[in-house]
Amino acid sequence: MAPRTDPQSPAPHSADSHDLIRVRGARENNLKDVSIELPKRRLTVFTGVSGSGKSSLVFGTIAAESQRLINETYSAFLQGFMPTLARPDVDLLEGLTTAIIVDQERMGANVRSTVGTATDANAMLRILFSRLGQPQIGPPNAYSFNVPSVRASGAITVERGAGRTKTEKATFTRLGGMCPRCEGMGSVTDVDLSALYDDSKSLNEGALTIPGYSVDGWYGRIFSGCGFFDPDKPIRTFTKKELHDLLYKEPTKIKVDNVNLTYEGLIPRIQKSFLAKDREAMQPHIRAFVDRAVTFTTCPECDGTRLSEPARSSRIAGVSIADACAMQISDLADWVHGLDEPSVAPLLAKLTHTLDSFVEIGLGYLSLDRPSGTLSGGEAQRTKMIRHLGSSLTDVTYVFDEPTVGLHPHDIQRMNDLLLRLRDKGNTVLVVEHKPETIVIADHVVDLGPGAGTAGGTVCFEGTVEGLRASGTRTGRHLDDRATLKEKVRTPTGTLEIRGANTHNLRDVDVDLPLGLLVVVTGVAGSGKSSLIHGSVAGRDGVVSIDQGAIRGSRRSNPATYTGLLDPIRKAFAKANGVKPALFSANSEGACPTCNGAGVIYTDLATMAAVATTCEDCAGKRFQASVLEYRLGGRDISEVLAMSVVEAAEFFGTGEARTPAAHAILDRLADVGLGYLSLGQPLTTLSGGERQRLRLATHLAEKGGVYVLDEPTTGLHLADVEQLLGLLDRLVDAGKSVIVIEHHQAVMAHADWIVDLGPGAGHDGGRIVFEGTPADLVAARSTLTGEHLAAYVGS
Repeated sequence: MAPRTDPQSPAPHSADSHDLIRVRGARENNLKDVSIELPKRRLTVFTGVSGSGKSSLVFGTIAAESQRLINETYSAFLQGFMPTLARPDVDLLEGLTTAIIVDQERMGANVRSTVGTATDANAMLRILFSRLGQPQIGPPNAYSFNVPSVRASGAITVERGAGRTKTEKATFTRLGGMCPRCEGMGSVTDVDLSALYDDSKSLNEGALTIPGYSVDGWYGRIFSGCGFFDPDKPIRTFTKKELHDLLYKEPTKIKVDNVNLTYEGLIPRIQKSFLAKDREAMQPHIRAFVDRAVTFTTCPECDGTRLSEPARSSRIAGVSIADACAMQISDLADWVHGLDEPSVAPLLAKLTHTLDSFVEIGLGYLSLDRPSGTLSGGEAQRTKMIRHLGSSLTDVTYVFDEPTVGLHPHDIQRMNDLLLRLRDKGNTVLVVEHKPETIVIADHVVDLGPGAGTAGGTVCFEGTVEGLRASGTRTGRHLDDRATLKEKVRTPTGTLEIRGANTHNLRDVDVDLPLGLLVVVTGVAGSGKSSLIHGSVAGRDGVVSIDQGAIRGSRRSNPATYTGLLDPIRKAFAKANGVKPALFSANSEGACPTCNGAGVIYTDLATMAAVATTCEDCAGKRFQASVLEYRLGGRDISEVLAMSVVEAAEFFGTGEARTPAAHAILDRLADVGLGYLSLGQPLTTLSGGERQRLRLATHLAEKGGVYVLDEPTTGLHLADVEQLLGLLDRLVDAGKSVIVIEHHQAVMAHADWIVDLGPGAGHDGGRIVFEGTPADLVAARSTLTGEHLAAYVGS
């Protein structure tokens, strides 16, 4: 019998009225009392120039408050183990749902982390091989390169009842998949001892040349006071045992200055403290030491697969788990599709879905054994998206930070489809984006501005894409901008030869890059652009390489400290007043003793968020009152750090305060479009685009004839890209050669020469498919890049 239905339409339910996210009075960072209403279950794109307040509104206010409220639902005990989040500076937030943040943070710095371990694909493969692999070697752990094999034997006590016990001998074995030679790293290290110490000196004379191991430091005191050797004796006169204790001694309990410590030889200590981290996550001076002192070679026992011999010997249809992880993911997906085994059908379905998601999101060219620390920001963000594509959760707020970064115009449509799919499942999707191709698919647009920094922080427009076009805002005016091809390109002054390049997927590429020009290297994501340039050009003499690495800095770091600008400023103040330069550093002798130069005092409230209050003694100026009495050009050091770059350039350019070294750095900051930044603004408050340009300004000071830039338009608004192109032109006109890896069509159209790699990604790429002028590329339309560039310039 068919169920009966009520023909009357139900009255509106009060729960249906909560279909908006309301923000009232947001003041985080540079936001100026922003109040907006965002529709739920729609795709909202936030636009505006770099530094206008987009991330402060989306990540710093909406997403941060959602996460804070979720954390508060846990017990006080659990909250003690979680990061304590402060409430954003906002009057009211209503209608929030659970926020899932998919940002561009590089994935884990652990060298054991791979694409497979980060996405659970490896875990599913291990279960699959433990069920179907022949010969059968053991449980899933037997296929894990992070689990060592363990054997133990000894006495165990067995209870026999009624208080009787019996001691029996037992043997315990756990089979892991870790290669015993390289301990699951895939590579073995060889340490150059001459880079660790100067053997002509004693320890007390500063023989150790490892960063952080100075005589006065903690490690220096441990090695000098351990008692295993004479610290006043030159290392070259050490006996065999003394040298072994210095270099290789196992962890041993010792007492130094009445403090109980653990002594360990230099080599194991270096392996634990330095080599356990991903190279890309190291501080520059640590990375330079590791590059100088340590040689990495592929493990001869496992051939770089990280797996033990039993794990490599077990196969399914002739394929081992090492072979499966080394395959390009698109090929691995085809192989899994071909497996027909009813006993593991649900597992195969889940694994197939995960691998197909990789292909769908444009990452089919990766392999599961790729270290996750080597992924670009865009690749890392898309890898994090994998787990959300098949999620059963709905009514969730997904927050994306420039999801199209690192994507060729050909791949952007695919990303747009994924964003729309998440929305169509009933989710709210908030996207910070600069690319017009993604802005135009929005249901709702919020444009912030009108300028950056203190000139931004207000909502200039809120509504539909058509309304944005007609609004006259900076984004609205630039939305339909189309670059024109150069009528005349520059003449090369020489060539940079690359021969037989075969890094990653490159196929013995031979190419001559013209010098004295703006050269753009392009191609779909995964075609081999970075492999070609970073693998064959970046390490040469006279080449300055500016990659996508993130700026790392604490709340004590600011543009003045990061760029080295503070050094000439401190010296100028010291010279003018006849005192020490250290007085003019808030991180040194001149710091306010109450707040230690932070300007604020943080009160820790246990499980609640720490509360920051302005220091009453220095009124937030960070310096001692006596230091602020010293002046240069009529200004004290706190007033100088409060200046914008443009004001400071004028101040240090003429008159009593004239300081050429400071003026040169300020000019570079203004050149990259950061003239509005305040010198003392904490780095933690800068946007992604501002950080990218701050790095660019710093690297421009390096001496070299060839500059290599990896996607410099990341985080830049359409209007900012014009300024970047002007900067690149000035570099080339000054006699430099500029090589840019880029997907932005405006940069391609502005180039003198284009090198296009492809035709596809992974093993379908790795070849030069075009080299010539942009006009020739548009005329030929023989590649994907050519087709998209032709459409962009309207040919």
